[in-house]
Amino acid sequence: MELYILLIFMIFAAFVAIEMKDLFSSVIAMGAVGFALCLAFLIVKAPDLAITQLVVEILCLIILIRATMNKDLPLVIEGRWVFNTMATLIFAGVFLFFSYWALKELPNFGEPLMTVVRKYMEEGADKTGSVNLVTGVVLDFRAYDTLGEAAALFAAVIGIVTVLRKTGSKSHDK
Repeated sequence: MELYILLIFMIFAAFVAIEMKDLFSSVIAMGAVGFALCLAFLIVKAPDLAITQLVVEILCLIILIRATMNKDLPLVIEGRWVFNTMATLIFAGVFLFFSYWALKELPNFGEPLMTVVRKYMEEGADKTGSVNLVTGVVLDFRAYDTLGEAAALFAAVIGIVTVLRKTGSKSHDK
């Protein structure tokens, strides 16, 4: 049920992003979609995807906010700070509510939830030859998944560096 609520919220936020008149509000609405997707990953018991989604979403938001700043901010210019403040507080409250709901569904630390996890814990050290079970699982059993996550994080960091760097030519004193 909670997944359906998040999906409806994501569709609603996507429509809001499309229909907004200013770019900054559209960026914030798309950020809401990304953070809701992060919560959906937590609900379906994929915390590694949720962490990757959260990092990439924050980095993308920084890039897009930097790109849209000083372009058009009619809500700030017109002085409608009450609406902005209330919308921010409502979003933060809804986000915290769903975060709490999703995080309390995670299993206790060290408790295997699925049979594959139990197999990793029982046979992982013997099959991988690694002293550290986490390293053995990440590098032997899930190497392609880890490579994909690292590539997504690398691309996000490169995007941030590209947007935040100073443009223009440097003058060289001789």
